[in-house]
Amino acid sequence: MLYRGMDRAALDAAYNNTAAVGQAKRDAYVSDWTKRSEPIRTSARAKLDLRYGPGARHRLDVFPAGAPAAPTLVFIHGGYWQMNDKEPYAFLGEGLLPAGFNLVVIEYTLAPAVRLDQIVAEVRSSVAWVIEHAKEIGGDPSRVFVSGNSAGGHLTAMAITDARLAGGVAISGLYDLEPIRLNYLNEKLGLDVAEAERNSPIRHFPSTSAPLVVTVGLGELPELIRQSEEYAAAWTKRGLPGRYFPVPVHDHFSILEELARPEGVLLGALQELARR
Repeated sequence: MLYRGMDRAALDAAYNNTAAVGQAKRDAYVSDWTKRSEPIRTSARAKLDLRYGPGARHRLDVFPAGAPAAPTLVFIHGGYWQMNDKEPYAFLGEGLLPAGFNLVVIEYTLAPAVRLDQIVAEVRSSVAWVIEHAKEIGGDPSRVFVSGNSAGGHLTAMAITDARLAGGVAISGLYDLEPIRLNYLNEKLGLDVAEAERNSPIRHFPSTSAPLVVTVGLGELPELIRQSEEYAAAWTKRGLPGRYFPVPVHDHFSILEELARPEGVLLGALQELARR
């Protein structure tokens, strides 16, 4: 057995989110997000493909809420660090913009072109760029928040160490990368023991932090739920501010609707952080 009583086949299945919901359903989600993102991306206020670094994928899209000194959410897309782009995620603005939040969607270099160490460094750099340029995009640099789903949830936990952030919402993340090192995902990531350890948030907690909400859909794979539960418990055990906030029913993809809908519970959790 490789990990927690699972052989390779069981471990592969335990982290295959597309297989869990079905390829057709996953594709339908992304198609819907892409369609809904288009009017937001083509709006007059949108600022697309701003550069935060020299790399080909060191780009971000800014969607201002239109209010001065607005809070800003930096969103990090998922895809197990090896697929997806920023463009389909502008739909999150359906909830965030009317609620008065600027939305910034970032992109980063994907594996296997770079190692996870570099991906983490790029995301931290992009978050720093947003904080440092917040006033230019109509934001308040003291009210920048970070969020992301799946691999983006992991990267949220890695980025929250920036002391200038006001808070974060980590969605369906991976916080212990040892099972990732041992399953099919490592074919492109190429993690060794040391790299998996130093990029596992559950092994490296900050001494102080802004509040972090750790959330997961209760319709997701059991390993994803376990990782979120254990990370949130370890976070709060260290006296760090935040909470575990599981969301009933949702799968690994549908949970994003709770950030995109004006009445969504994850948008509500973000608004609660902003009120602080």
